[in-house]
Amino acid sequence: MCFWKPSNRLKRRADITVQAPPLTSPREYLLQLQSVIDRLDTNVVDRLVEAIWSGYLRSRTVFLFGNGGSAALASHLACDLGKGTINGHRKRLRAVCLSDNVPMMTAWANDLNYQEVYAEQLKNLIEPGDMAVAISGSGNSMNVVRGLEVAREAGATTMVLTGYDGGRVKSIADICLIVPSDNMQHIEDAHLCVAHAIFTSIRHRMKQADEH
Repeated sequence: MCFWKPSNRLKRRADITVQAPPLTSPREYLLQLQSVIDRLDTNVVDRLVEAIWSGYLRSRTVFLFGNGGSAALASHLACDLGKGTINGHRKRLRAVCLSDNVPMMTAWANDLNYQEVYAEQLKNLIEPGDMAVAISGSGNSMNVVRGLEVAREAGATTMVLTGYDGGRVKSIADICLIVPSDNMQHIEDAHLCVAHAIFTSIRHRMKQADEH
């Protein structure tokens, strides 16, 4: 689980250089979250949708992974994409959450190290043209970084949901959405909103395709 610790440092992106006031009530939390959502780069969200849609049309698999709350969201999005898009006899979208395979994760963590728990799974599964969606609030989790590196080496499209200044994942992702905040809870909230936006858009495209 991720906890945010108040910080006096300024936010790093040029468009959000104002220091966030302290959060003292639910109303203030939600108002600040609304401000974060308003500043999301929806063009990047559109690019994420396009990449997943393109992979679906080519019958490729999307692999999702993260840590803590981000692992829960990876599982949530895999469920939405894999089950929530099913309608009649249409081709199904193959979505796999690597964070769900606890025996495999603990085996690699025990026998090798925790940094490789996603990379080693991907070495068994990922193929050229597949998609790797990593979720990391900080962008610096080494198991997420290693997973993206393996996916990229395999010829997969790498996508990231992150926050702060993008962290290490920013330079190894084909598409990187950085939530403009240094509050971990706001980052995670925004990631959920983006995940639902991606899912509903993919489902809508499938419905439109069925009607033509």
